[in-house]
Amino acid sequence: MDAIVAYYQNWGIGKDGTQPIVIPEDRKRFQEMTEGATVIVGRRTLEDFPDGKPLKNRKNIVMTRQDIEIEGATVAHSVQEVLEMVKDQPRVYVIGGESVYEALVPYCEKIYITKIYAKPECDAFFQNLDEQFAWSFESESEIMTSSTGHRYQYYVYEKYYITDNIKKL
Repeated sequence: MDAIVAYYQNWGIGKDGTQPIVIPEDRKRFQEMTEGATVIVGRRTLEDFPDGKPLKNRKNIVMTRQDIEIEGATVAHSVQEVLEMVKDQPRVYVIGGESVYEALVPYCEKIYITKIYAKPECDAFFQNLDEQFAWSFESESEIMTSSTGHRYQYYVYEKYYITDNIKKL
């Protein structure tokens, strides 16, 4: 299981249930990466999707505490339920929001990040991976400029395993 997140320079990911700044090129990349995969999303983040509906051409799992049904998605109420649902899935992405990332990032192997060079006001944040011993910075793209004029960059972090680094010595 991996995670995909777009965050700003202050590690913010959203304000009032939506992204303050959207990079169209990143949305296209997100669609290409997740097409045909299983995605795990929180109910509030789902409400920000087009028409508030699950993403097409993906298996959608909505993680929520509410006892609800969502057409086109499977509802899970706990981390354990989610892990059971995805155990045999070849491609799984955690796609937000804040509480879903907090619950599931510990189970991820990679995190694909779009860093947007801006500091809009946010009320939802992603953990600062540079301060997390469990994560290792692996790669970065060049800084690009979107069609909206915003600068952004792609990063990949991988779970850090002590045994992997001992083998490299």
